[in-house]
Amino acid sequence: MAISAARAAAKEVMKAAPNLAARKAGTTNLSSAELMNMEKQFAARNYAPLPVVFSKAQGAKVWDPEGKEYFDFLSAYSATNQGHNHPRIVAAMKDQMETLCLSSRAYYNDIFPKYAKYMTSVTGYDMVLPANSGAEANEAAIKMVRKWGYQVKGIPKDEAIIVVCKENFHGRTTTIVGFSTDPDAYLDYGPYTPGFEIIDYNDTAALEKLLQEKGDKVAGFLVEPIQGEAGVFVPDEQYLKKCYDLCKKHNVLLVADEVQTGFGRTGKLFCSDYDEIKPDVIVVGKALSGGLYPVSGVLADESVMGVFKPGTHGSTFGGSPIAAAVAIEALSVLFDENMVENSFEQGKHFRASLGDWCKERNLIIRGRGLLNAIEVDPELDGGKFAYNWCIKMANLGVLAKPTHGHIVRFSPALNITSEEVDKCVNIIKQSYEEALAESK
Repeated sequence: MAISAARAAAKEVMKAAPNLAARKAGTTNLSSAELMNMEKQFAARNYAPLPVVFSKAQGAKVWDPEGKEYFDFLSAYSATNQGHNHPRIVAAMKDQMETLCLSSRAYYNDIFPKYAKYMTSVTGYDMVLPANSGAEANEAAIKMVRKWGYQVKGIPKDEAIIVVCKENFHGRTTTIVGFSTDPDAYLDYGPYTPGFEIIDYNDTAALEKLLQEKGDKVAGFLVEPIQGEAGVFVPDEQYLKKCYDLCKKHNVLLVADEVQTGFGRTGKLFCSDYDEIKPDVIVVGKALSGGLYPVSGVLADESVMGVFKPGTHGSTFGGSPIAAAVAIEALSVLFDENMVENSFEQGKHFRASLGDWCKERNLIIRGRGLLNAIEVDPELDGGKFAYNWCIKMANLGVLAKPTHGHIVRFSPALNITSEEVDKCVNIIKQSYEEALAESK
């Protein structure tokens, strides 16, 4: 297409785009159906979203272009732990945007040092390495662990091993999908990066056996405290503590990927707090952003983080003034509004409200804090019951995420109230019965 024709086409598209006043009023001149069709035509089809369009959001709720209200029980995979568009975080971002947006790390700026000090003070680690996405932060952690393995532990060059678990999810980069066990994630992306050993999740005996055999070359064990994408699989009590002890015995770094489970999602600041351990490395993200701006990072003490020297790693936007301002306020909101404690209490309330009901229907409910899931018979509707249930839920005003065909995740904003939980529980029950009545 000629440049002039392309510009003309772009102008026509922009004529159809909603103006700012319309968006603020919660209305647009395009319907949900039109917007979904537009995305299918012009965007890569690497997602299959539920047929709901977000047009406005506030707190635990969202609205579509037609004005229908929903409770958001996905929370952007925990990126909106504080609720959508929290006014304090929005104000902090606006204020910073009007002052300084980007310096790059080639220079200092006057907000990132404050963020680094605040972040380390509230988490108890010596240092933070800033990044943007969870996958980027996990990649940085992998690099750091390998470098530590060579420079500190003394592993022979290019022989470092990092142990990971089956059904893991740590991101979508080439290296990370190379040690995924999900065919959708790894097929046709090879050749894969070597240096990873895969064991069963929640199996300390498997970890112990591998460390006994290859521990001298193992630099780290990368693990999720709860496997979220796999279906909110909660390991046995003290699983992480036992892994931590095994790692210490073999001089191996325990790396907790808390991108989804961190910052209150599971009812503790970090999910690993349930096992009363301090992982050698914690990978963070999502809720650190307040749902406004990509913010992630890696936390470790100087004995580990110190392997990074100038020029050995970098990120243009990591640690930007906007990211730093947003992250400070996002964390402050969590603490000031007691969202971590509320997550713990409302999570108990959610599971208690559904426990007997699930048991009567042979459903499995599990979770910690406000990261929960219900598992149904995988044979129902040819393995599509979870999706059909989510459609029924959406029709009644609750948005939840199906995974693996027979599991539904429930993770609302951490400031949700007991009354809102009760209302949503009733919708969850009603929609299940409706979906079941139509099941094949």
